[in-house]
Amino acid sequence: MSSYPHFPGSKGKDSTSFEAANAIAPRIEGMRREVLKAFAEHGDLTVLEVVGYLRKPRWSIQPRVSELRRLGLVESTGERRRNPSGQNAAVQRITAKGRAAL
Repeated sequence: MSSYPHFPGSKGKDSTSFEAANAIAPRIEGMRREVLKAFAEHGDLTVLEVVGYLRKPRWSIQPRVSELRRLGLVESTGERRRNPSGQNAAVQRITAKGRAAL
């Protein structure tokens, strides 16, 4: 088994999050590709904006964005935007390495 970010993260081998990571692992590359394509097609985005474009739950998108950042395929722009709850959200963008991976 590989380690994070190549394999979905979990909070220990005895946890339900480890079971969830194992369950989602076969689909992880396709999910990351969808998220990466959203950045390529729509530009600089917050996680909630990616969620809106892909029409998928935040709990499935947020970890993929974090993994893509760790892999160097997505990076922070340093910009913040207000999300629907009024909180500031970090804006991310695809990197040259991310574009090459598509």
